[in-house]
Amino acid sequence: MQPKDLRTVFMGTPDFALQTLQGLIDAGCNMVGVYTQPDRPKGRGKQLAAPPVKELAQHYGIPVYQPLKLRQPEAVAELEALAPDLIVVVAYGQILPKSVLDIPAHGCINVHASLLPTYRGAAPINKAILDGETETGITTMYMDVGLDTGDMLLRKSLPIGPEETAGELHDRLASLGRKTMEETLQQLCAGTLQREVQDDEQSTYASMMKKEDGRIDWGRSSLEIHNHVRGLDPWPGAYTSLNGELLKLAKTSPDVNDGGKAGTVVSAASSGVRIACGSGTLLVKELQLAGRKRLTAGDFLRGCNLEPGMSLE
Repeated sequence: MQPKDLRTVFMGTPDFALQTLQGLIDAGCNMVGVYTQPDRPKGRGKQLAAPPVKELAQHYGIPVYQPLKLRQPEAVAELEALAPDLIVVVAYGQILPKSVLDIPAHGCINVHASLLPTYRGAAPINKAILDGETETGITTMYMDVGLDTGDMLLRKSLPIGPEETAGELHDRLASLGRKTMEETLQQLCAGTLQREVQDDEQSTYASMMKKEDGRIDWGRSSLEIHNHVRGLDPWPGAYTSLNGELLKLAKTSPDVNDGGKAGTVVSAASSGVRIACGSGTLLVKELQLAGRKRLTAGDFLRGCNLEPGMSLE
């Protein structure tokens, strides 16, 4: 069997899914449809914007479907009419009901951004950094009715850099996701694909990030806060308060040397603003007040009064 013999449906929505979709197209799969979330208002003007996956699919002339709820009978019937042999899912944004999972003869394969069974759920990239992990990866898996509980196929790991942000890791994992799915497809076509049951006792969960998750607790250690900042960069962003105004922080480095009361500015220079934590201090190299641009510490200090002894909340 060759990829061209597979009537393939792709389901995905954000930038993270683009490389895998491109990989399926380049591999020669018979792409009979792409499913993605409905267009949503975006930006200050709240103009309707197409998901990135929709734009790529339209570029190649692949039919696009955007049901509000995939589990609705009419949406399931529409998918059945496409008669897919394989469904590939990457960050689609909807849970696939059993009525959909049962449609393709070769199953529904998901590309998940963690080394399952750890970090099941919506935000595995953020959570791995928040927890201070030094390794993560991609897992392809056959989907079942549970949340990321299906049998694993291939697992590919990569290291997490000590300064790496969620945005940077996102891009590397998107590339690895394409490669892992390409290899999964090759083994599927060759009839050599092996499946491995997940150990539920080893599972952890990464729930969807919310804006309020960004608030910094200065009572934590400098390393924990450093991981918090980079784990939420670029979204939702780690923030504190300066004189009652929201202040986002980015590009940090932890130090074990104590600096006094947690949340107090220890020093402020062009090289960075040093802030005392529950243990150790945190050097902040980029800062951003609400509604303004992110600036280097030097540029920020030229326009904002931030001096040693001031407290952040």
